[in-house]
Amino acid sequence: MSDEAGADGDAAGDLDGEGCTLCGLSTPDPPLTNPDVEGGFCCGGCLAVARTLEDPRTTDAADARAAVRGDDAPAADATVPDDAETAYLRVDGMHCASCEAFVEGRAVGVDGVAAADANVPADAMRVRYDPERTDPCAVADAVAGVGYTAAPTTESDGVGDDDDDTVGRLIVGGFFGMMAMLWYVLFLYPTYFGVPPEALLVDLRGGAGRFLLANVWVSATVVLGYTGAPLLRGAYVAVRTRQPNMDLLVALAAATAYLYSTLAVLLGRVEVYFDVTVVVVVAVTVGTYYEERVRRRAVGEVTDLTRDRVDEARLVTADGTESVPVDAVDGGDRLVVRSGERVPVDGRIREGTAAVDESLVTGESLPVRRGPGAAVRGGTVVADGRLVVEAADGAERTLDRVVSLLWDVRGEGAPQRLADALATIFVPAVLVLGAVAFVVHLLLGSAPADALLTGLAVLVVSCPCALGLATPLAVAAGTRTLLADGVVLTDGHAVEAAAAVDVVALDKTGTLTTGEMTVREAVPAAGTDRAELLGRAAAVEARSDHPVAAAVVEAAAETASAFGPDSVVDGFETHPGRGVSGRVDGGPRVTVGGASPFGDDAVDAAWDLRDRYERAESDGRLAAYVGWDGAVRGLLVAGDEPRPGWRAAVAALGEDRRVVVVTGDEGPAADRLRDADGVDEVYAGLPPAAKTETVRRLRESGTVAMVGDGSNDAPSLAAADLGIAVASGTELAADAADAVAVGRDLGAVDRALDTLAATRRRVRENLAWAFLYNAIAVPAAVFGVVTPLIAAVAMAASSLLVVGNSARALGPTPPGSDRDGDVSGTTGFDGRTAASTARADGGERP
Repeated sequence: MSDEAGADGDAAGDLDGEGCTLCGLSTPDPPLTNPDVEGGFCCGGCLAVARTLEDPRTTDAADARAAVRGDDAPAADATVPDDAETAYLRVDGMHCASCEAFVEGRAVGVDGVAAADANVPADAMRVRYDPERTDPCAVADAVAGVGYTAAPTTESDGVGDDDDDTVGRLIVGGFFGMMAMLWYVLFLYPTYFGVPPEALLVDLRGGAGRFLLANVWVSATVVLGYTGAPLLRGAYVAVRTRQPNMDLLVALAAATAYLYSTLAVLLGRVEVYFDVTVVVVVAVTVGTYYEERVRRRAVGEVTDLTRDRVDEARLVTADGTESVPVDAVDGGDRLVVRSGERVPVDGRIREGTAAVDESLVTGESLPVRRGPGAAVRGGTVVADGRLVVEAADGAERTLDRVVSLLWDVRGEGAPQRLADALATIFVPAVLVLGAVAFVVHLLLGSAPADALLTGLAVLVVSCPCALGLATPLAVAAGTRTLLADGVVLTDGHAVEAAAAVDVVALDKTGTLTTGEMTVREAVPAAGTDRAELLGRAAAVEARSDHPVAAAVVEAAAETASAFGPDSVVDGFETHPGRGVSGRVDGGPRVTVGGASPFGDDAVDAAWDLRDRYERAESDGRLAAYVGWDGAVRGLLVAGDEPRPGWRAAVAALGEDRRVVVVTGDEGPAADRLRDADGVDEVYAGLPPAAKTETVRRLRESGTVAMVGDGSNDAPSLAAADLGIAVASGTELAADAADAVAVGRDLGAVDRALDTLAATRRRVRENLAWAFLYNAIAVPAAVFGVVTPLIAAVAMAASSLLVVGNSARALGPTPPGSDRDGDVSGTTGFDGRTAASTARADGGERP
């Protein structure tokens, strides 16, 4: 199947221009301009976005260009040499801003490293370095240590799995913790509450008691040293970076109770607080485990794209062609790109005509015909034919720009937990209170041990178990509710963002549509059987690698034709820009393509088909004639399937929010969306960088949720305040998003926003209780009203209240599901099946 639109490729632009003011991509010569907007643009989509989102009187074109190209990187990057190379390292063990600062500091301490940018949500770090002085492995070695592991993204050895590691620590901590608490329940607690020693089987002050206490000490040592190792490391990092966090306070409480109790055992005392150490470490580790689960994405969002990059190019030489590394390609070099291959670098076609699949870097749903003189982008795929491409100056790849753009925006606004933000004030205040309580009670005549216990009680009672659990447990409850509705939460940041969303930006292809091409019409000419038409076309298309060929083969499989993909095809040929042909089962040559292979007379003879062909093309669909024996025998029309229930879902989103559609498609395919109920604006013809900048500009007027699908949407998803990837999204898009909607039900997006908002309220309820508890308990501990043991019990009770509140039912009940997460994959937006929803929508293409 083939289309003939855009044969000249003039819309692709002039790669020698200064670049689009909005997205930075190349512009035509001259660029598109408008007296109302300052700057030049590569396409009408960028011009429309600039006109809508900018104030032309105040916009600085250079600033706009810098923003979308990522030139507004941290100041440290300003010293990076032009010839510096970039490497991505996977770093396990980071979980807060202090960790970022620490590993960045270790990386830039390596000779030859110009800049380092750590990213907690991705468990990764980007390093700019001089390859003559160091390499990624040396940087990884410098970063590794003190609980961190690191390796370049091309390697996996030496990098652990945080989930498995935490589970192992919890198993060990739970086992030894239960052993310690068993002794407490049987012997220590009864002694503390006044049970006579003779009533117990063991005298704690005798030899058996010392053995028992030694067992408790060993168990508590394992819990603190092994299970609590990440907390101790976090406290160390906080001290090294001078950024106090909750790990510091937790570690101080657990370690102080442990050290005091160890000293008490050595002095022959039986009042020990190893139970405080065990409870604090295990409770906090359980809470942080939830957070690690939603953060485990490593650097897949970068490596998924880098897998699609081309490492070698076929260079035209005097003796033919030669394979060379892409990095060795210079501007002006001519490269051969065959059918099914990716264009290695940005350039301009000098020979050949082919359909180019630009979906990865532009989002355009249909292949675009490109011929001599047209510009092509690195990373796009030649769907049919053979091209000779002249590399542009700089030999840059648009796909590389997408990778860089994704990293830049993924690091913007990486949420710091509210508890960590409060820790900068709370932790020092508690430490000061504990020290003051110790000194004051000592001055008032208390024994040193009693004064120390008072200070310890302050640390223990203020230990932020409830505060630390408030967010992850509420998020876990929201996560379970979302899962029941087919939505996977991948970043807790979404909880804060969802409640404030007032703009929803929707991608079209793969979001409002399924992203899958299907044959929408198969119209036989008079005297031709429909099954035969599809069968003969499928026989030829089965040999083609055109993106729509599979749709034709699938459509033919539903008929009882004597022909099909298994037919014998002789003399198969691809006619770039015209179609494909071949002799089927020894019969006449069958051609599938545009009008030119048949001639005007043959097409005019089927005038009714010509009318349908033109209507399909004007509707943004892909049409092709099928013929043999010199006559047009029928017409095939292919298009993207609408997602069931999309109209109802969009209308629901638009009830309380402003809805805009951003798409790489242009013309009728985009215009049809403007009349959909709930859609306020449509921005069409946008490449990935322009989509990203559009989202950024929309954020100036409110909180933006981006709903998209596909690798080209990943930067936009990451740039939004809240990114939601739909089910058919690529792994890259899913990793860049804060939530992933699984299944065909687009209505789950609206319900997910409501559930996330309810989760945020639950988080705030938990935090309110945690702070109320501290407001009462800390002063009581300062005045010596509570002992460390009572403080530990109060802390545990506070945590249980938070757990109980988090366990309550949360959010709207998904249609056709239960709270156990058993969801029918075909449930529609309002509880109808996908089939009935599609009929209600009339099957109309969005």
